[in-house]
Amino acid sequence: MAQQAYRTETDNGGSEPEPRPTRLGRLRERLTRGWRGDRRIWRRGLVLAACSVLTALVMLAHGHIPNAIGNLGSLVDTFLPWVGLLIPVLLVLGLIRKSATALIATILPAAVWLNLFGGLLTDKTATGGGDLTVATHNVNADNPDPSATARDVAASGADVLALEELKASAVPTYERALKATYAYHEVVGTVGLWSKYPLSDVRAVDIRLGWKRAMRATVAAPAGRVAVYVAHLPSVRVKLEAGFTARQRDKSANALGEAIADEPLPNVVLLGDLNGTMNDRALNAVTSQMRSTQGAVGSGFGFSWPASFPMARIDQILVKGAEPESSWTLPATASDHLPIAARVRVTSQGD
Repeated sequence: MAQQAYRTETDNGGSEPEPRPTRLGRLRERLTRGWRGDRRIWRRGLVLAACSVLTALVMLAHGHIPNAIGNLGSLVDTFLPWVGLLIPVLLVLGLIRKSATALIATILPAAVWLNLFGGLLTDKTATGGGDLTVATHNVNADNPDPSATARDVAASGADVLALEELKASAVPTYERALKATYAYHEVVGTVGLWSKYPLSDVRAVDIRLGWKRAMRATVAAPAGRVAVYVAHLPSVRVKLEAGFTARQRDKSANALGEAIADEPLPNVVLLGDLNGTMNDRALNAVTSQMRSTQGAVGSGFGFSWPASFPMARIDQILVKGAEPESSWTLPATASDHLPIAARVRVTSQGD
C-alpha cells in the first residue's frame, strides 16, 4: 500500500507536500498523545506525589529524625546527599504514570536538595592562596604496602601530614618512608603527625576510649603557631538487630569537642577520620565550632570512603580561626580510604 503524502493547500488552489515531522517531533507526539484531553492526569499519581513530599520532608527535617531507635537519625544524616537519587526515580515514574500531579510534586524535593547541596556542585577550589598545606589519611591497619602509601601522600606537598590507624609494627616503615620529606614527627597510639616545621606541646587527647587514638601538637608554621589535632573516632556499624551502632563514636566526639573548645591557640586545625559526616548531628560538639574546608572551598562532595566507591566524607579537615583557601581529594592509595588535603591561611590573633 502506497504511503499517503502530507499535502497542504496553496494560494492558487493547488496543493503541495506537507513537511514530514522531525524525529524530535515524532517523539514529542508519542509522549504527549496519551496526555491531551485526559483530565485524569491530575488525579493519577497521588501516591507518587506523596512520596515526593515525604522525600522533601526527610531532607528538610532530617535533624529531627530521632536517634532513639537504632540511631536512625544519624544514619540518615550520614547518607543524606544520596536521598536525592529518589528524585529522578520519582520523575520517571511520574512520566510512566502520565501524572501531572506527580511530576509537579518532584519540584519540591529537587528544590530542597539544591538548597542543601547545590553549593557543593560548584568548584570553589582556588589556585594558590593560604600559607599552610595539610593532609590526612586513614592508612588502614591492614595496608599491604605502607611504603608506597607514605610516598603517595608525601607527594601531595603537604607541610603537615596526619596518619590514622597506624599499626605498631608498620610505624617504622612509615617513619623511614617519610623521613626525607618531614623533619619532625610524633606518634601517639595509633595516630601520628609528620611536619616540615617544629612540633611542641605534643600530648594525647583523651577521647574516652581507654586507648590512644587522638593527639594534639603545636606546629611552629612560618605564619604563626597552629594547634593541630589528629583524631580517629571509633567506627560505626549498621546491624539488623541494633541499627546504626555509634554510641562509642558519639562519646568520643563529645570529648574531642571539649578538648578543642579549651584550646588556647587561636588557629586550630583538626585532621582525621571522624567516622561521620558534617551532617551527622552526633558530631555537633566538634562541627558546631569548626568549619569544613571541603564545604567552604572544595569541589564536589569530596567523598573519601570507601576508596573503591566513595559514598561519604568521613575523613575531615576542619578549621577554627584559620581560614580555608582550598580543599581537594588525593588519589587512592593501598588504603580503603582516600587521602584528603587542604590549604589554609593562618590568621593572627587580631584577625
